[in-house]
Amino acid sequence: MANTTIKSVKALEILDSRGNPTVRVLLTLEDGTKVSASVPSGASTGEYEAVELRDDDPERYNGKGVRKAVFNVNNHLASLVVGMDATDQAKIDRAMIALDGTENKSNLGANAILGVSMAVAKAAAASSGLELYQYLGGADARRIPVPCMNILNGGEHADNSVDFQEFMAVPVGAPTFSEGLRYVAETFHALKKILASRGLATSVGDEGGFAPDLKSNEEAMELIIEAIETAGFEPGKDIMIGIDSAATSFCSEKKGHYNLKWSGAGEKSSDEMIALAKEWVEKYPIIFWEDPLAEEDWEGFAKFTAELGDKIEVIGDDIFVTNTKFISRGIKEHTANASLIKLNQIGTVTETVDAVRMCRDNGWRYLLSHRSGETADTFLADFAVAMDGGHLKTGSASRSERLAKYNRLLEIEMMLEDTATYNWK
Repeated sequence: MANTTIKSVKALEILDSRGNPTVRVLLTLEDGTKVSASVPSGASTGEYEAVELRDDDPERYNGKGVRKAVFNVNNHLASLVVGMDATDQAKIDRAMIALDGTENKSNLGANAILGVSMAVAKAAAASSGLELYQYLGGADARRIPVPCMNILNGGEHADNSVDFQEFMAVPVGAPTFSEGLRYVAETFHALKKILASRGLATSVGDEGGFAPDLKSNEEAMELIIEAIETAGFEPGKDIMIGIDSAATSFCSEKKGHYNLKWSGAGEKSSDEMIALAKEWVEKYPIIFWEDPLAEEDWEGFAKFTAELGDKIEVIGDDIFVTNTKFISRGIKEHTANASLIKLNQIGTVTETVDAVRMCRDNGWRYLLSHRSGETADTFLADFAVAMDGGHLKTGSASRSERLAKYNRLLEIEMMLEDTATYNWK
């Protein structure tokens, strides 16, 4: 029988997809199993996210170095977990949380803790001879998520005149994951040709979507509809549209008000933002809307859900930050009907699974998500299959750190053969 005792843990500072430092953890088991795990980093971050520990040394990487987090792995966390059994995921994660001793992991850093947590899961899976999705999800893990492909960027992820952060193509009408990926990749390329023909920029934002300067937020919707049709698909049947407003990034100082500063549309109240959304949902094939209002606008969020929750999936990201404390409040107050799930928002694999379980047990959907600062690590792809969520957002059909996740899902689909399933609900 394999000896799954942790033998060594070592971390180093690497660069993410934006060229900023992040943490990679190398972990070895007594049976010789060796794995690595690389931690993603977000730009559009919720106030209550677990703390990503940075060095704040202006002489290195503009203060964004992660030597402190690396030190914490190599010293404090390594001393804790070496000798523990890698199959005891929850025990290890809770021990690291206790060692940190803070509510938001600000002592050791969520980036340090998550790197070890992910590496532990990978090592246990590898040692057992199982694929990571099988190890985390069990024998029945076979549902490949619908890819919510970010094809047009705005907000904090792009230097342009679009307020809303992400516009996604969602291939709900495809029969399989591989076909769904083809649908949205072809739509992405059709959009590039349309933009180029109009003299608009075809450079991409942090997550690989195009970031052209447009006349309005609504022009983004019109362009995507045109791209879907140009690619030979039917909007609303083959491909739907998902939106991430990331509204916290443009909320004004007055609570419940929003400054659509990038597009020049001016200030709007929560009610006016809801009215705009209702108009769009009637007009366009929208399937979900993430963070339509800001993280502190709980009242507005609940009103948005009351108005539109029976028509679309209303997803909370910054407002819930993958934290069961906030998700629980959201369930009680009917704030949304779904939560975004990001591993590094909470900082351990176990807590992320707890957040998924809370959503599932209360009839909520949950959308697994990457971050804007990614690596080529494909942990998220396996995790999405393991969690049986039905949909995943991990970027566009460009930038290898995004495509690595899609390509891993293609591998999983091939492994599962005829047992693989693919459906939105």
